[in-house]
Amino acid sequence: MKTWLHSWRAAIRIARRDAWRSKGRSALVLAMIALPILGVSGLDLTYRSSELSPAERVERTIGAADARFRDAQVGGVPIYQDPTGEMHTPAKDYENEPWPSGPTDVTKTVPAGSTVLTDTIGSAKLTTAHGLLMTEVRELKASDPIARGILTLLDGRFPEKNDEVVATSHFLETSGLSVGSTLSARNFDRPYRIVGSYELPDTLSTDQVNTLPGAFLAPYAKAVEKAGLPAPDVSVSYLVRKPGGFTWNTVKEINTKGVAVVSRAVLLDPPAASEVPLNQKDGWGGYESSAGADAAELASLATVVGLAMLEICLLAGPAFAVGARRSRRQLGLVGANGGARSHIRAIVLSGGLVIGVAAAVTGTVLALILTLLLQPVLEDTMGQRFGSFDVRPVELLGIALLAVLTGLLAAVVPAVTASRQTVLASLTGRRGIRRSSRVLPLIGLAALLVGGAVALFGSMVSQQVTLVAAGSALAELGVVAMTPALVGLFGRTGRWLPLSPRLALRDAVRNRGRTAPAVAAVLAAVAGTVAVSTYMASREAQTRAEYEATLPYGVASAFVQEEGGRDVPAVRDAIQRNFPVDVRADVGRVSVGKPGCPSWGGAGCGRYEVVMPPANECPMYATVPGGGDPADKYTPAERRKMMTEDWRCKDSASSGMYVSDGGLVVGDAKLLQVLGVDDPATVKALADGRIVSFNRALVEKDGTVGIKQITDIAAADKASEQGRPAPGKVSALPAYLVPGGKKSYGVQALMTPATAKAAGLSTVPLGVYVSTDRMPDSEQRQKLDSDLAKLGSNVELHLEEGFVNDNGIILLSLAIFAGLVTIGAAGIATGLAQADAEADLKTLAAVGAPPRVRRTLSGFQCGVVAAMGVLLGSAAGLLPAVGLRLTEERDQLRYYEQSLAEGWSGELTPPDVPIVIPWETLAGLLVAVPLGAALLAALVTRSRGALARRAAT
Repeated sequence: MKTWLHSWRAAIRIARRDAWRSKGRSALVLAMIALPILGVSGLDLTYRSSELSPAERVERTIGAADARFRDAQVGGVPIYQDPTGEMHTPAKDYENEPWPSGPTDVTKTVPAGSTVLTDTIGSAKLTTAHGLLMTEVRELKASDPIARGILTLLDGRFPEKNDEVVATSHFLETSGLSVGSTLSARNFDRPYRIVGSYELPDTLSTDQVNTLPGAFLAPYAKAVEKAGLPAPDVSVSYLVRKPGGFTWNTVKEINTKGVAVVSRAVLLDPPAASEVPLNQKDGWGGYESSAGADAAELASLATVVGLAMLEICLLAGPAFAVGARRSRRQLGLVGANGGARSHIRAIVLSGGLVIGVAAAVTGTVLALILTLLLQPVLEDTMGQRFGSFDVRPVELLGIALLAVLTGLLAAVVPAVTASRQTVLASLTGRRGIRRSSRVLPLIGLAALLVGGAVALFGSMVSQQVTLVAAGSALAELGVVAMTPALVGLFGRTGRWLPLSPRLALRDAVRNRGRTAPAVAAVLAAVAGTVAVSTYMASREAQTRAEYEATLPYGVASAFVQEEGGRDVPAVRDAIQRNFPVDVRADVGRVSVGKPGCPSWGGAGCGRYEVVMPPANECPMYATVPGGGDPADKYTPAERRKMMTEDWRCKDSASSGMYVSDGGLVVGDAKLLQVLGVDDPATVKALADGRIVSFNRALVEKDGTVGIKQITDIAAADKASEQGRPAPGKVSALPAYLVPGGKKSYGVQALMTPATAKAAGLSTVPLGVYVSTDRMPDSEQRQKLDSDLAKLGSNVELHLEEGFVNDNGIILLSLAIFAGLVTIGAAGIATGLAQADAEADLKTLAAVGAPPRVRRTLSGFQCGVVAAMGVLLGSAAGLLPAVGLRLTEERDQLRYYEQSLAEGWSGELTPPDVPIVIPWETLAGLLVAVPLGAALLAALVTRSRGALARRAAT
């Protein structure tokens, strides 16, 4: 034991000294191992630090209170909730009864003797330095001790008067305001002074202002209603403090009154799953991953880690071989002085151990330092503050051990190779004859065949992506194992090459021990790049083929659904001012109730429906009295037939973007021109006061289209629950059906303002369509976005640009990554080749070879390694991409068949899942990368070596 310890101690000292002497090579290998450790350790530190403890989460949710009470909006009926209070549902099943809804008085459920703090949240358009900004408004007495922890004060103080507010730092940054500025709201001229700034630790990007309870939302609602607009919705919760807190039994008791509770005691000490009634309710049980899913996830993680370690070992292994080759005289002296082969292996392995430990320490320390320094940046990116800087020593140690293991594994093959050298060969510099293994290629061939079979089985039979990934990884490992034999096959092409590349290729084949790892490293990197590129190119081709234009090319639309279209004129002017407009078509919508009502209704507002004649309605979608699914009474064959043959069930011209309820738009003939509807009869019908319909299902047999005005929303909702038509006044308008099934881009019916007025329908502005002379450039779009942002309205803007590929930068990044790995691996192999061939190069120089031979040979050696790796990697990378695409094809075909059988509306065309080879990426890898590697190696190689006497042989 003592002898073994002393020998390893000496070996480590020798390895440390050699690593220090060869600083460049050591730094290269250290960086290759340390960078992944840095990334994984930093990810672990960031994840653990952002993972809040129960106490930290409670503080951010309810501050110093014992509970938060919230109305479940189910009319006070008993509910079941989860321990966190985030999910709840009525305790009773309401399958055949109307779903309970409505408020309840939460204050009546608060125990006597409790301290209560009201927390109210609404929204308003607040004035800013740039215009208006839709902002969340909160009324919470933030200075109260109960609220401590919910808001973090950054500057100034919390409000003390009704005309004071504090604002989040994000709101101040977005609005251009600062502490001391004043703000007000649209339709509400009362000024408020900003007296401080704060942040919400869980949502740093929230635009919010906070004021005292009753200071803003109630008077603002009165002012808005006075302006003819519906009051904004608000949500109210109550922070409650009570001696003894709220146990789970107390929470369940409060749930019987229709109130959901977030309890401090329950969050800190949650009940068992069996004690939660919600878990016993169908569809609400806790979701836990199965043992099989956990095993598959663990296997996937192990595969990724293993492949990453393999890539590093393949890259670092030749570097260790370079060191062993340049230290062979030293290793020979160890053997000449009685050292055994185990001592030689220990010295080379110690090199991997030293570099691995140094990489582990470097990566871990840098991860700690960078995570601390970048904590504000990481928090801003994640949108939340860390709970605490959480360091898990065991996890970091495990990650560091991966670095040590990687360094040792990378040095195994060079250690074994060095130990097999005879003392005489090491001292004289002779390389001897080394035969490659005949068993390893056979094992690799078997792995390739088995892996390919598993991947194909996973894609063609079992439809499991895990099998495809596992089979592809096994096949890639098989190709890596076959690399020495494949390198030998490449050598047979040397007879057709000129002198310098022929010498480089034969040198690479003759010394497969250093060539194969570098080729395998390039192979692995390129295979991953080709796999991802092929998959993404295939998905892009499929997405391009399935792309459906929302509007004609170059046409823009903008809609404002809120406040009765108050900001629509400003939106129209902004588009006219910033875009190269050719034709502009202003459009409106039908409004029921007060002029300021939004399209979705509200207090004092109604809605309208475009009546679908019962005879034109698809039998599978028709409303059934008493509820239920009308498609259930049909067999799969009948449903399939209706979906494919019955015009009422096929997708109609209504497909496209959402415009308004029923696709009904109020406009003129300019809209037809913008949408590309060139039909004089349609234009004439519109001018004659008829409603133009693009969907024949809306037209009655008498040639009219019915529009129902619904004023009693409660009665309409009740009728809908009972499967009856909603009560309301129906206006029948003479219609014209546009022939030929012209594409209308979501517009199902169009009428002029005069037609709507004659039918007794009120209208409000909705938005605008414009066609453009040319596609607006980036500057014009930015100016428009800036002008619209100043309005503070929710503007639905769309510009039809056709299909846009968003994956081009990703493919380019992958190609660059693969190119860098290829150049690095080929460069290492070239350095090893130069160390081997130094004597031959000196001999060539001695017999009169020109200096450029050294550069040329170096360049071709690097290019040969890169070319072999890229070629093999390109072939290996196709298997996983093809397997995944075949799996997706089977999934989509199965869903298509199910859609037809179940009567689901959707695309009736069978899915087309193409497999596309990214030839541009492959061309760059196959041509540009090897050529670039060769040129780079030639440029960095010295033309003349150091003068030395010829070694005695």
